[in-house]
Amino acid sequence: MTPMSDVMTLLLCFFMLTSTFLQPEPIKVNTPSSVSEVKVPEKDVFNILVGPDGKIFVGTDNKNDMLAIMQAVTDKFGVQLNASQIKKFKEEAMIGAPLAKFGDYLNLPSEKMPEAIQKLGVPTDSIDGGMSEFQEWVKAARDNNPDVKIAIKCDATTPYKTVKAVMSELQDMNENRYQLITNLKTSSED
Repeated sequence: MTPMSDVMTLLLCFFMLTSTFLQPEPIKVNTPSSVSEVKVPEKDVFNILVGPDGKIFVGTDNKNDMLAIMQAVTDKFGVQLNASQIKKFKEEAMIGAPLAKFGDYLNLPSEKMPEAIQKLGVPTDSIDGGMSEFQEWVKAARDNNPDVKIAIKCDATTPYKTVKAVMSELQDMNENRYQLITNLKTSSED
């Protein structure tokens, strides 16, 4: 019995040390099914999350990269954040607030932030005929890491025109290579 408990302890330690934890997402997204078996890379990925209501959220797996991206975007628009706001930003997996409400969002108590972010989203309307805030986040991610991969994760019920608008935003900035995240279709779904 003792050797079996030793093996179980070793297995438990192995799985705990080698597992990766999923980052919490601001909204629940049920991705559509497809037959593609191409896997999205596990690191250096800039994630674009599109909810069923068309709200857009962006984020990356690397907290340091996300902080550098945020610094680039806020510096460009003159948004000043204090130390406590930056600390809260570091705790977030994804961001989805317009820059006009960014500071107010980060000032919210931690327990109210998940509810508030669901009502916001990164705007896709252009600013003074230039790039949109969404495009600025993508550009900052690309400038921070030229090898970053872009992945779009949409809900199965998201209207096609919303997904097409996101793809058009990327195409306008010559970002033509991105991956769509889907679930693998099983034989019972045919």
